Amino acid sequence: MSPTPPERGGYADAATAPILSGMYPDPSICRVGEEYFLANSSFEYSPGVPIWHSRDLVSWRQIGNALTRDEQFPAGRSPSSRGIYAPTLRHHDGRFWLITTNIDDVRGGHQIYHASDPAGPWSAPVCLSQLDGIDPDLTWDDEGTCLVTYCSWSETEIGIRQVAVDLERRLVLEKPRWIWHGTGLAHSEGPHLYRRGDRWYLVIAEGGTDRGHVVSVARSLSPRGPFEAAAHNPVFTHRSTAHPVQNVGHADLVERPDGSWAAVYLGTRPRGRSPRFHVNGRETFLADVRWVDDWPQFEPARRHVPTEQRDFEDDFSAPALDPRWVSPGQRPDRFVHNAPEGVVVGHVPSETGEPSGLFTRVGGDHWEADFVVDPDEGTFTVALRLDGVHWYGLHVAGGEVTAVAQIGPVRSVLRARPLPGSPVTLRVRSTEPTWNGPDDIELGIDDGTDTDVLARLDGRYLSTEVAGGFTGRLVGVWTESREVVVRRVRYSERRA
Repeated sequence: MSPTPPERGGYADAATAPILSGMYPDPSICRVGEEYFLANSSFEYSPGVPIWHSRDLVSWRQIGNALTRDEQFPAGRSPSSRGIYAPTLRHHDGRFWLITTNIDDVRGGHQIYHASDPAGPWSAPVCLSQLDGIDPDLTWDDEGTCLVTYCSWSETEIGIRQVAVDLERRLVLEKPRWIWHGTGLAHSEGPHLYRRGDRWYLVIAEGGTDRGHVVSVARSLSPRGPFEAAAHNPVFTHRSTAHPVQNVGHADLVERPDGSWAAVYLGTRPRGRSPRFHVNGRETFLADVRWVDDWPQFEPARRHVPTEQRDFEDDFSAPALDPRWVSPGQRPDRFVHNAPEGVVVGHVPSETGEPSGLFTRVGGDHWEADFVVDPDEGTFTVALRLDGVHWYGLHVAGGEVTAVAQIGPVRSVLRARPLPGSPVTLRVRSTEPTWNGPDDIELGIDDGTDTDVLARLDGRYLSTEVAGGFTGRLVGVWTESREVVVRRVRYSERRA
């Protein structure tokens, strides 16, 4: 059985529910005809930059990952919350174009890729090593000149710079120019440029990607400026409100075929007692955009999101791994191979010490993940991971399974029990909180009749508010020695 799509059993309001639940931050979107394509940041995880397809902006299917080779993203060399930062995805002259920043690449600068099919393969990068900063954007002026607009950290200034480039000759054509320093808030970043009518609009993020996050806009008659800021900036924010979606910003706009506009943006869903805790990372949300006096006005999207579109059951019988599977260490194709009964996961170290394992993002309010494995003589761990030093897991070795909690430098070994006969189902579950946090995490083993819960742990310690960084939770399996056969993984999200 190959990975099967879920039945569409329920819907949620797009004003408060993400269109992509889980760690899918910094969304960038483009439209080709009736179809939409979207890319996200991926940080240390490989393969990098998930690529999505939709026809309605609320039902999305992952069609691939853009960065699948070492020449694009050297796997296993980026520690937690580093690696691949915010991309921009565009379509121009029959090609898809992707620009992003790998902040750990020795080649430096922003990197540009192209593909005829957004599902891949994507080209080797054009590296703009002369440029500093992050969050690059691609657009083309009326003469067809490509402009890269980005967040610059040059010298003592932070703001938005721009430079013309020749993609065919791989040349930067001019000295970078400052075009806007924002409205005076911190961290002017995430720029995107759009043409609408006679004007060009520069949309940026400000305030940092935490609770003060906002969207601001300026406009000009030229993509090179000078830019006039909207008098009512910020044009979109949830700061200092009780809205269930916080940290909103880093928006990218798209025009629908009927001439109306929408925006995708990142947000978080903090829960629990103050300061409240978000655990899924920054997720992708949808807004409607209405133009008032030739300025964009963000409004709640009047759409419904399928609540079960992330559920899956995978028995790994397909010839290739589903694109949902990623690794914080080496790429999966270096330590995973097919077997008649599932996939074999081996042990391959990474330069950073991050585990080379099969991981998938989690995202619901509450959820359950079952890993059906043949332990054999391997030593391995099934775990929920926020980063390399914040995870809860089930460690299997020597015929026993042990619940383990890693919180910073402290590793706690909790209850252990003998393994039942093979295969065995190891279960990680997010459930209702008992410690005023976002959730509790249960670590258990299914013995065929019931779940033996070895530990129930406070979910706050696997949150961004505790661990810091830019990522969210993933659940997966890695080995410390020998191999383990993973027969099947089932994952389902439940809304509280």
